Amino acid sequence: MTEPGNGTTPDSLGAAPAPNLPEHDAHATTPVYGESPAYFTDMLEDAERLLKYAAEFGIDIDQATRDHVLQARTASSTGWTEQTAANLIAALTTLAARVKPVTAASLKACCDETKPTVRTYLIVALCLAILIVPFSVASFLAGAISVNIRADLNTANDLAVKLQGQLGYPQQETPAGTTPTFPCTAFPPATPQEPPTAVDKNEIITELQLYASTIRAIDARARQLKLLVPNHEPDPCNSIRREPAKTHAVFQLPAGLPNLAQAAQDRTTLYQDIRYFAQNLLDDESFFYGAITTCILPVLYALLGTCAYLLRTFEQQMRNRTFAPSEAHSARFLIAAIGGAVVGLFNNFNITQGASLSPLALAFLVGYAVDVFFAFLEGLLQMFTRNTHPAPPPAKAKSSPS
Repeated sequence: MTEPGNGTTPDSLGAAPAPNLPEHDAHATTPVYGESPAYFTDMLEDAERLLKYAAEFGIDIDQATRDHVLQARTASSTGWTEQTAANLIAALTTLAARVKPVTAASLKACCDETKPTVRTYLIVALCLAILIVPFSVASFLAGAISVNIRADLNTANDLAVKLQGQLGYPQQETPAGTTPTFPCTAFPPATPQEPPTAVDKNEIITELQLYASTIRAIDARARQLKLLVPNHEPDPCNSIRREPAKTHAVFQLPAGLPNLAQAAQDRTTLYQDIRYFAQNLLDDESFFYGAITTCILPVLYALLGTCAYLLRTFEQQMRNRTFAPSEAHSARFLIAAIGGAVVGLFNNFNITQGASLSPLALAFLVGYAVDVFFAFLEGLLQMFTRNTHPAPPPAKAKSSPS
């Protein structure tokens, strides 16, 4: 039934007119994921990291890419649609290309894994220092002392021979059936005796003083070396070390030098025991520190070189925001240890004429640049392989038909 004059039906009284809505894609605006995949959240976090990095460093990003990331953040709470997810993937791809070589993983590592990495490198460096510093210092000191002892032994040997030829044996001899006096006890008083007239007395006295001082130097350095060598040799003069009077009487020339030949003979008797003591220590030092310097220290220095390389690389990557932890670093330590062990087989490595590297310095360089070392080995292997290949036999000339 229609009301007159207004053209409306009773059913339509009080009803609002239907709005004129534009047509739209309901599938694009309605959430289609009841429970969004976990990688959506991961992609959103990565995109936000890259977008923040681009904003901080003034990298221009188009407005559509920014809007897609912001829309994805809204969708993470209201619900994901297929279009929002596709836009997020496209935005992440664009951001990754714009900020390359920086990645979302490297930005995350720079924020979350910096302290653990630094702590790991610090622990490795401290462990290497605890091993390297004592061994290096002890090896250096033992080597320097050994060089000085060998030089003093040569000097003392020459003086012993020279004094024996100039003075001969003293007239006072040990009575038959008695045992000679132990060197590290006070020598008995010598019978006065003039030196041969053919030699200069002042020259003999000078040589005797040098002889005695050289013996004292050998004894002092041998006792220093004994502290650095684990296999302790018995000290022939240990019984008089705490008695200054006896020590002075044994190691110093007698006052007035009444008998030069006897003084020379007494110094030679003492020198024989001191020389035996020093030479045994030199043998122990060569055995012990030779093994350390050849087999252990090159490996440790190669590991130290790898640690220095990784720290330098870490500093550069942190500055450029490209740091990313890698399991390859552990393999690099193993490769450096192998390279250091190989370097220990070589002696000095000549760089140019007159310039060379010690095995320890070369081991450090090998650990710092293991790629260069293995490239050198591969080139060396190729050279040997090329030299071992036999030359092909000459081709036989074809005989022309008659």
